[in-house]
Amino acid sequence: MSITVYGYPNTRSLRATWMCEELALDYQYQLVNLVLGEAHQQPFLKVSAGGKVPALVTDAGAITESLAIVNYLGSVTPESNIIPTASPFRRAIYDQWTIFAIAELEQPLWTMGKHKFVLPKEKRVPEVVETAQWEFQTALKLFSEGLGDNDFILGNDFTAADILLGHCLFWGLAFKQSIEQENLKSYLGRVGARPALVAARKRESRALPSE
Repeated sequence: MSITVYGYPNTRSLRATWMCEELALDYQYQLVNLVLGEAHQQPFLKVSAGGKVPALVTDAGAITESLAIVNYLGSVTPESNIIPTASPFRRAIYDQWTIFAIAELEQPLWTMGKHKFVLPKEKRVPEVVETAQWEFQTALKLFSEGLGDNDFILGNDFTAADILLGHCLFWGLAFKQSIEQENLKSYLGRVGARPALVAARKRESRALPSE
């Protein structure tokens, strides 16, 4: 299967490259230089009409949205068990936490980003940032309660849900948001040390043009 990940370092595309590395897939990484505006130019717009990374191109076609990409890659490699398949209930809990990652944990961070530097200046509402910070802290409490004493969100086994949740925590730190829960700090250490994540970050950074 031919796989190409379109992305840019320190964006959601890391979720796709991280997943590829966890699965030891043979894939190509295509830099979409956001600094040069390539996301809103052809030929990338033919891949992702919304002009956003990541995008995944396979023999079957193109896929956008990081959750869809992660789930697709897990579905075509069922032997990896990185997405639960044995129990409908366990799969539902997996879905619960992946949706939580996108809808609850990431959402306030993206709101901060949009109103600080993404949106046109005339569309930004600086006052919303304080509310978004409160929302993120509320989501962290729920995440901490759900994690409990487990190594990963579904127990002792790392799953693709941890890619999404872990990446959101890394974003939180990059946005200078405090993470006070001790179990989340330990969780960050575990997911941050995964060789696949280290390899994914190197893969993306190597794609940047040299100065």
